[in-house]
Amino acid sequence: MKQNIKIGITQGDINGISYEIIIKTLMDSRILELGTPIIYGSPKVLAYYRKTLNINDFSLNKITTAAQSNPKRVNIIDCLGEEVKVEMGKSTKEAGDASFKALKQAVQELKDGLIDVLVTAPINKKNIFSDDFHFEGHTDYLKDEFEGKDVLMFLVSPRIKVGVVTGHVPLFQVPSLITKEAILSKLEMMNQSLKEDFGIQKPKIAVLGLNPHAGDEGLIGKEEIEHIIPAITEANENKILTFGPFAADGLFGSYDFNKYDAVLAMYHDQGLAPFKTLAFDEGVNFTAGLSIVRTSPGHGTGYDITGKNKATETSFRNALYMAVDVYKKRKEYQKLKEGALIK
Repeated sequence: MKQNIKIGITQGDINGISYEIIIKTLMDSRILELGTPIIYGSPKVLAYYRKTLNINDFSLNKITTAAQSNPKRVNIIDCLGEEVKVEMGKSTKEAGDASFKALKQAVQELKDGLIDVLVTAPINKKNIFSDDFHFEGHTDYLKDEFEGKDVLMFLVSPRIKVGVVTGHVPLFQVPSLITKEAILSKLEMMNQSLKEDFGIQKPKIAVLGLNPHAGDEGLIGKEEIEHIIPAITEANENKILTFGPFAADGLFGSYDFNKYDAVLAMYHDQGLAPFKTLAFDEGVNFTAGLSIVRTSPGHGTGYDITGKNKATETSFRNALYMAVDVYKKRKEYQKLKEGALIK
């Protein structure tokens, strides 16, 4: 198995906490035992935050492409040049453009095989939006770039794993997007990811209802009867161990989610609110369903604490660890598959 795994790291929003959590993570020299970190960003911006945070013992190897990376150093590629303006804690068009420039270059080098995995620092979905980036976030952009049929936003921690059928869409649109086909697609990706990316041989998946009390047998909405239950039935016929639909408050409130390897929620806040309550500092956002490995911390830009040395790097560090771990597990899974030890 490849030992020198090249870890691409995108800078995210330069006015948020991204550089703080990147620096704090990479200051630990043990990271170099996992692989070679390559930051796609700006040496100038990094130096600005290093000074702001009073961090002195952190040095970088400046390169122009991942092909030049030094496995014994933290590497950085300048994606912005000298003309860059940092306005800590503010959402600006310049910060959005900078986010996209770094992401675009990292994705190209990932396509070219110059890096092996991608760890993305938080972006601001509003200021990055443009004619070139007309997506709801990293997940949809990567789906488009790597021609994925479908993707699953999968929030992962040692305590709990939660995926969502609908992601960053207005709440009023959610019911029309809850279809048997959409649920089945997410269940198939979640099941495969639990096997291939997390090494769980026979995963058990809990499915939430859309309505309060999971519809109360049709009294509070028909989505469970018309779409969710048929999807669960077909998933089980396809040998995906699927259970539910469960009322979200009951499953999380009773801690019964611990009986399952993952939970599929119907919409963003239904799944992410309990996930972040339980695992805010340690949770990782993983994109399942892609041919490449991409992780991200489970939090946002943190404008309110930018530059105050208050940001915790735990989630970002876990995202880096997970990217490397998933990369290795996929290689192991492929070897077993080729050896006909698994179907």
